[in-house]
Amino acid sequence: MKSLQSSATALAASSAFAAGVAAQSFPTKPVTIVVPFPPGGSVDGVARILAADLGERTGKSFIVENRAGGAGGSVGSATVLRSDADGHTLLFNASIHVITPIINSNIKYDVINDFTHVAQVAAGPLLVMTHPSVEAKNLKEFFEPLKTDPKKYTIATTGLGSAGHLTVEFLKLQAKVEAPTLPYRGAGPALNDLVGGHIHLLADPMLSALPNVKAGKLKALAVTTAKRTPLAPDVPTVEENGMPPFEMVSWYAVWGPKSVDAGALAFLGKHIADAAKSDGFRGRLAPLGFEATYRDAGALKSYIVEEMKRYDPIIKAAKIKVE
Repeated sequence: MKSLQSSATALAASSAFAAGVAAQSFPTKPVTIVVPFPPGGSVDGVARILAADLGERTGKSFIVENRAGGAGGSVGSATVLRSDADGHTLLFNASIHVITPIINSNIKYDVINDFTHVAQVAAGPLLVMTHPSVEAKNLKEFFEPLKTDPKKYTIATTGLGSAGHLTVEFLKLQAKVEAPTLPYRGAGPALNDLVGGHIHLLADPMLSALPNVKAGKLKALAVTTAKRTPLAPDVPTVEENGMPPFEMVSWYAVWGPKSVDAGALAFLGKHIADAAKSDGFRGRLAPLGFEATYRDAGALKSYIVEEMKRYDPIIKAAKIKVE
């Protein structure tokens, strides 16, 4: 019996040592962080902040690569699934990553079981915005004419299944408006069209939205938190707009392909945790409207399960489905 216990102890120690050696040798080449959207959006922005921090922290090379192929980021996400599980290719995405497979039956991967959960690093509210030429001073005034003329204004989303998409669908449901929602392939193109006055309502995270509001290019009608944000104290909440209480944040996390090497995962987990908890990382995020919200792999998986339950009623009520 003692011999068996000794063997088990030795095996565990050997495995831990091997993982430690692997972690020390990782990475052996630049780590590619895949963002499945075009440059210019919040996912891209937070990913670049994290990549820069990890590079400074480890002395290694972390490169952000935009692989925008549409379908709610699923095309870029699928490329990560097909990559080697050595930890050198990662996915950086937002809450849309877990919503897209729910609304699109053509996507065959399982976000819970087919990816390696690495860590959540940030979250932040959205701004609901319109073009300054729109006379509405609040959400009720914006939606009122759409009850009789659904085509008066164009409502858009940066991506089907994004936090911004769920936000505008919730608002339409509460306003009892059946206007269509125009999908874009990323925040950059959608914001450009909103600034140009080609579309009239969009909800997007503060990183990409707030600069345009501060510059007077866009008009913010609401913030999607229960209380006003210090970064935009003049922007009322959805409830202050005369609508039911509502809260929606866009959150950001790191995933890898299934069964990422244990040594690489240990390295990534440690340094991402150190980054997300650091004053430097928090300081870079705060002015952009984000909070560092670290969750390790296990906590991230549990959080995703709970978030999916929260999104489900909005998805069903709005009949969000990609055929």
